[in-house]
Amino acid sequence: MGLGDFFSRLREGLARTNESLVVRVQEILATRTTLDEATVTRIEETLLTADVGVTTTAAIIDRLRREVKEHGVVRPEDTVRLLREEIERVLSGSASPGEPGILPDQPRPYVIMVVGVNGAGKTTTVGKLAHVFHRSGLSVLVGAADTFRAAANEQLDVWANRAGADIIRQSSGADPASVVFDTVSAAAARGTDVVLLDTAGRLHTKAHLMEELRKIRRAAGKRLEGSPHEVLLVLDATTGQNGLQQAMKFGEAADVTGLVLTKLDGTAKGGVVLAIAAERKLPVRFVGFGEGIDDLQPFEPHTFARALLGMPAEEH
Repeated sequence: MGLGDFFSRLREGLARTNESLVVRVQEILATRTTLDEATVTRIEETLLTADVGVTTTAAIIDRLRREVKEHGVVRPEDTVRLLREEIERVLSGSASPGEPGILPDQPRPYVIMVVGVNGAGKTTTVGKLAHVFHRSGLSVLVGAADTFRAAANEQLDVWANRAGADIIRQSSGADPASVVFDTVSAAAARGTDVVLLDTAGRLHTKAHLMEELRKIRRAAGKRLEGSPHEVLLVLDATTGQNGLQQAMKFGEAADVTGLVLTKLDGTAKGGVVLAIAAERKLPVRFVGFGEGIDDLQPFEPHTFARALLGMPAEEH
């Protein structure tokens, strides 16, 4: 999928969010010749409705007030421009490192553990990540450490095959930490570039399940010091502000290093990525929508900001 095609899909996926965000802002400003406090308050409410988050909303509103005071900004297009600039600023630390599929300069295998709640899309995300790395010429080994869900191994098998990746799996009910240890061992023996570890979905409010996640993480480190090198939390964008709570709890249990935001095509709450980036200080690594194997791409703040606001891919 080319960048232009992905931008079109991303903007289409975020259409419900930018309708609730940009269109409402434009409607608020359409009949205004000055930006009084009542108008600013309505814009603030609109941002919060789109799940942009309290911290980010406050920063945007403060910026808007300063601009109005200093430059007399009142036009809708100026306000949308300010929104884009502030969104990009918030997300500036969230770019995916390097080119798609290129890993940091680390010893191989490079181990990535994928975590999240039930239904967030972890298993399909693992398959799509395998595809991203494989098409970049890297060898990939997938560990099926979700041993509790009956169909999980079969589902991951299908995705790994589609992505051209090998898979390590055990019988249903096996110790997931054992699967992780075996997968990392096999990758080290084979000289594999990337290891992707799928884990069972778990409620972030269940302490014993989160403790098990710590055990799984330790199993990788026992076999290969310093691993997992990344822990990616898969967040369903439709959950809105609940994603903040998930980011906090999984961060405590598994030392999450980055986010994958899925299901952007089904929500009016795509602004939650701003809230998480601002309040949890976690970089967004990938964004996705749909069920196609190409429907996951490395995150790029400028592209995301423009798509979020329904703007063209290039500014002229």
